[in-house]
Amino acid sequence: MAKDYDVVILGGGTGGYVAAIRAAQLGLKTAVVEKGKLGGTCLHKGCIPSKALLRSAEVYATTKHHAAEFGVNTGEVTLDFSRVQERKDSIVAQLHQGVQALMKKGKIDVYEGKGRILGPSIFSPMPGTISVELASGEENEMLIPQNVIVATGSRPRTLPGLTIDGELIMTSDEALSLTELPASILIVGGGVIGIEWASMLNDFGVEVTVIEYADRILPTEDREISKEMAKLLKKKGIQFATSAKVLSETLLTDNNKVTIEAEVLGEKQSFSADKMLVSVGRQANVEDIGLENTEIVVENGFIQTTKHFQTKESHIYAIGDVIGGLQLAHVASHEGIHAIEHITGTSSEKVDDKWISRCIYASPEAASVGLTEEQAKQQGLPLKIGKFPFKAIGKALVYGESEGFVKIIANSETNDLIGVHMIGPHVTDMIAEAGLAMVLDATPWEIAHSVHPHPTLSEVLGEAALAVDGKAIHM
Repeated sequence: MAKDYDVVILGGGTGGYVAAIRAAQLGLKTAVVEKGKLGGTCLHKGCIPSKALLRSAEVYATTKHHAAEFGVNTGEVTLDFSRVQERKDSIVAQLHQGVQALMKKGKIDVYEGKGRILGPSIFSPMPGTISVELASGEENEMLIPQNVIVATGSRPRTLPGLTIDGELIMTSDEALSLTELPASILIVGGGVIGIEWASMLNDFGVEVTVIEYADRILPTEDREISKEMAKLLKKKGIQFATSAKVLSETLLTDNNKVTIEAEVLGEKQSFSADKMLVSVGRQANVEDIGLENTEIVVENGFIQTTKHFQTKESHIYAIGDVIGGLQLAHVASHEGIHAIEHITGTSSEKVDDKWISRCIYASPEAASVGLTEEQAKQQGLPLKIGKFPFKAIGKALVYGESEGFVKIIANSETNDLIGVHMIGPHVTDMIAEAGLAMVLDATPWEIAHSVHPHPTLSEVLGEAALAVDGKAIHM
């Protein structure tokens, strides 16, 4: 028997379940269709489990290599990787229970199974009826929504010839389930995910080599941040090959080893390790969800939408990784909220991309909001820039983490903020202040005159803001 809903959401990841909660708050009869587990990639295969592992790696490396600097004698420090994985799984399970509870609280119906959009039928004159192939094997459910939100997310992309076997060659999905650490690993891709895994595995004691096609790691970040990250990770022992084109046809997987060649600055080099992690971006999950039964447009693998996230079928919306752009969990959440508010006519303006903070949870951390210096110059903007190092911040010395800096880019004519870029201790938390400053259209002067308590790491942002006009106090 078909069931009527105001909105049905395909995908129960971060974007999907947040959209569902907002819909319920606004009184919409809501359903979520999820083929896996509520929480999606972020909770089960991305943000949360990887950060849990990164935290364990940080604690291990700090205790093993730096405890004595704090006057703490630890004796022999060993790693119980099975316990590391247990802790990660426990955190994920706790948060998964929380999401399930939120669905019950909002009286949101959850269908465990695979949903497909059907074309016009006896149920509806417009495409949008959802057929759910239930995971239980019971007869398909038919859901008849007034509106649909496609939030099917993405999956790791790979390269032709690099077949993922889950043993020797893996993506971040498979790497999260490692039962033991390899002695060495090749990471193909020096973007955000690749660098986080490189940092984590290095802290766990794995020999890491990163192969990156671009001329630098973190190619989408400000060049000075990329340079500093490479310098600090090399100092920790991570090897990098940039401007390197992997030659997939040379891949060998003999004797439980992975060997491959890459063309580095025009010369072939051979690389070998116990395992390979392929981290070359993510592709949208647009297959087999019934898009062919609609007028929805897919270009370059991503669903095309309006600024309010409507597809060519105006009652069908799409949000999150499936539409490309900034493929971040917090972006998907805000897009989901905006889509629901547009449906109900309570919509505010779409969040501007320049207000969205981007974080890299390596050791050291990096974070940014707004334009890079290169992007600003490409737009012909008149610039003034302030930089301030953590080594001049008392709390950073107390923490024992004084590498890195904060860089603020402003318009030299209007004094408007253009971008803020950070690398150093806990900057993924501190970037929120910079993000708020962007939303409020603050100036460096206003950041500088917001009194930052002493001693805190946040003082570095105030000093960098002063430095924009050459007025930094402690440097």
